[in-house]
Amino acid sequence: MIKASKGFTLIEVMLAIAVFAIAGVALMGATHNNLTNLSHIEQKAIAQWVASNQLVASSLEKTWPPKNNKRGDVELAGRKWFWLQRVEKTADANMQQVTIEIRALEKDKNPIAMLVTYLAKPEQQ
Repeated sequence: MIKASKGFTLIEVMLAIAVFAIAGVALMGATHNNLTNLSHIEQKAIAQWVASNQLVASSLEKTWPPKNNKRGDVELAGRKWFWLQRVEKTADANMQQVTIEIRALEKDKNPIAMLVTYLAKPEQQ
């Protein structure tokens, strides 16, 4: 009587290795995308904080109208951010639209973040 051998054949082992290799490649791709997206989200969140800080600073200024194309840089979270303030007239002469654009590099064409607010003309005391 011949005993049946127990175990996997070479084809079954190679097929299992191929399945695990394909799953590993897919997992590595998903991990790479996740890290890339996480970095982008972190950058946008910090840029939003910078924009918010600049809007607060511009709302505290006493000059009217707010200065257009005012620019500068600020350090936050261990890196430098460049900001640009744009001021536009509104239908109400006592209101101005203020937009703050944040860039990672001053020469970047597109901002990472942008916030808009409206400032009222300060009352005369």
